[in-house]
Amino acid sequence: MVIEVKRMGEKLRLDKLLSNMGKGSRNEVRDALKYGQVKVNGSVVKSGKIKVDTDLDQVLFQGMPVKYQKHIYLMMNKPQGVISATEDNHHKTVIDLLGEDVNFYNVFPVGRLDIDTEGLLILTDDGDLAHNLLSPKKHVPKKYYAEIDGLVTPEDIKRFSEGITLDDGYLCKSSELEILSASNEKSEIELVIYEGKFHQVKRMFEAVDKHVVFLKRLEMGALALDESLVKGAYRQLTDEELERLQTRM
Repeated sequence: MVIEVKRMGEKLRLDKLLSNMGKGSRNEVRDALKYGQVKVNGSVVKSGKIKVDTDLDQVLFQGMPVKYQKHIYLMMNKPQGVISATEDNHHKTVIDLLGEDVNFYNVFPVGRLDIDTEGLLILTDDGDLAHNLLSPKKHVPKKYYAEIDGLVTPEDIKRFSEGITLDDGYLCKSSELEILSASNEKSEIELVIYEGKFHQVKRMFEAVDKHVVFLKRLEMGALALDESLVKGAYRQLTDEELERLQTRM
């Protein structure tokens, strides 16, 4: 005889589940319950105190199914002109770019990109994932594309691989510099670093007397920027992307 074992999810109060999934404030959720707009497993429920299993119980809110999601993981193509912060008194932040579909999650950017740097930015409310991606002990690789004012040479490749000393005396770990094109006026490069120091890429090039005029992050860990995302757009990570990101840290 085969016994089917059903996986149990989290047990959450119904009102907390609905509020967490963006169905309204606590008062709005209470009113929806009061007026019979919530069903659990086909039956109208008017008390928000009952606990539901997030995997086994079917919850309908105003006739639409409510799917519980403990954490959210977003990939954004950060544009220039916005800062990687949750709030700021002077500049637009990446949080300001989020729509109502996700803004009820308390997400934050994983690490920072300068205001004039664009490209891959991860936003999540999962503190454990963020810690692992940013931990200095993990050495998570970050890949950038940059345009440099001046000629980048094979000697620069050697110096970057040996470790660049920044203006404050910090010795960077070995990094992987690839020259895509080079001329006396402008060079295009890709660079993989394994740290996240303040303005690190720009400061590394300043240490070899060169200036970054454009910077874009292409990859972080096992996650690559979806180039179909226009600047300022975002989407949720796929299950496959999230699994790669979690297992290759």
